[in-house]
Amino acid sequence: MPGAAGDAIGVVIEIAGSSSQVVLDARALDLFADSPDPVVAGAGSVGSQIKMRVGGTWLIANIRSLRMVDGHTDRIAAQVDFLGEGDEEKLTGKLYKFRRGVTRYPVPGTQVFPVSTADLKQVYAADDRAFIEIGTVYPTRDIRASLYIDAMLGKHFALLGSTGTGKSTSAALILHRICELAPQGHIVMVDPHGEYAAAFKTNGAIFDVSNLQMPYWLMNFEEHCEVFLTTSGSERQIDGDILAKCLLMARAKGRLGQEITKLTVDAPIPYLLSDLTNLISLEMGKMDRAGDTAPYLRLKTKIDEIKADPRYGFMFSGMLVADTMANFIERIFRLPGGGKPISIIDVSGVPSDITSVVVAVLSRMVFDFAIWSRNEPQRPILLVCEEAHRYIPNERNADSSSVGRILSRIAKEGRKYGVSLGLITQRPSDLAEGVLSQCGTIISMRLNNDRDQAFVRAAMPEGARGFLDSIPALRNRECIICGEGVAIPIRVSFDGLEESKRPASDDPLFSDLWREVGSEDQIIARTIKRWRSQGR
Repeated sequence: MPGAAGDAIGVVIEIAGSSSQVVLDARALDLFADSPDPVVAGAGSVGSQIKMRVGGTWLIANIRSLRMVDGHTDRIAAQVDFLGEGDEEKLTGKLYKFRRGVTRYPVPGTQVFPVSTADLKQVYAADDRAFIEIGTVYPTRDIRASLYIDAMLGKHFALLGSTGTGKSTSAALILHRICELAPQGHIVMVDPHGEYAAAFKTNGAIFDVSNLQMPYWLMNFEEHCEVFLTTSGSERQIDGDILAKCLLMARAKGRLGQEITKLTVDAPIPYLLSDLTNLISLEMGKMDRAGDTAPYLRLKTKIDEIKADPRYGFMFSGMLVADTMANFIERIFRLPGGGKPISIIDVSGVPSDITSVVVAVLSRMVFDFAIWSRNEPQRPILLVCEEAHRYIPNERNADSSSVGRILSRIAKEGRKYGVSLGLITQRPSDLAEGVLSQCGTIISMRLNNDRDQAFVRAAMPEGARGFLDSIPALRNRECIICGEGVAIPIRVSFDGLEESKRPASDDPLFSDLWREVGSEDQIIARTIKRWRSQGR
């Protein structure tokens, strides 16, 4: 029978450590083109797999590039990357027990065969580790794509893709699957646009400015400086010294502060803002010359301004200050979760000048909690950061904010303490250098920008480079996954997600919406009312 699975389609001509060359026979490939098996039918195309026999094992390789050999239309040279090997069943010749890595390379002249769906089933078969299924392996119709959850979360992951590729829906799908696998998990998601509340209504706790109730005294000294200091250069140093002195005294005034012998300015001890301003006034009164009072006045004015501004109410409200730290950690980190393992922190209503401070406090709380609970029973936490390039910018866009430093630290050290980081971004090239390479699993959807593609290529392992060439050609809701979370690099079509579980991130349909007319005056009136009261 022409194109039978046992027929060779070419031979190996050159072997090198990571990348090697085979010559494919175009006539043999034509015989397979009509195969009912879509994997066999696609044999010999860029991104497809081939196999070769070495001793008692099958080696699987991925085709990276193709070119014609010296004008011979029937001979095609293919650059291939080896993915791994599996044992050969003696009687049937089938592949089983696939594993990553190669122990023995083929020699030039070794025959090359097409890979079938049955082979790929063995390659992608989930082993005994915990996994979630997120879609179908391309180009098959029925092989499920699995992510190994412990390997993926243990070494951080990144989800990348240009705007409009289905990134938010894919992120929601992955998080829903994790929640189904671990209904008592602990996931904190920072949502800058308020998209994900709609997706996790049933299995998540939704927090925004109306119910976050984040105590200002949880901020450390660096974060206090970001909120309260308005100057730069040497003046900022003077203002910072005054704030440090008065803040330490304010923290020491309370009952909790008096119980701690070696109190530091960073300790999360409750204090009253009025105590802080009174102490600043007292210190100002000790100044001899009127010119020396300027830094004290600047600080006092800024603190009073923030206290009076209702937009900051979610953080700086209330005359009474109680020790609500335990309650805050319980609610935000889902300890216990009560069947709602994910908390969505919608920071879209937070004033833009303190958004990064709010994200910094949340991220640092996750990390500090993990450090100080090292001798306790472990409760690992996953921190997911949407629009990550805003918070961990590279050197070109760096704004020296504390959020970039804490997230970079979590990327480097988090896994030692049981903190996992999930980064979602459409501009990987705007991320801080080195953060992407700390992500053990990279899920890349279509990237339209050349610089982004080059950046991701540099962060991915050598064996996945062949897959990367197809990143600009991916369809919506398709991705390349490589790294710790998968057995070998794969191209995946994501599963569909029910309407009720999707984030509210659909693009507006201009052609439809611009046909609608009527009640514009009421729309404007309601909008102006919300705008003026700075509320929703």
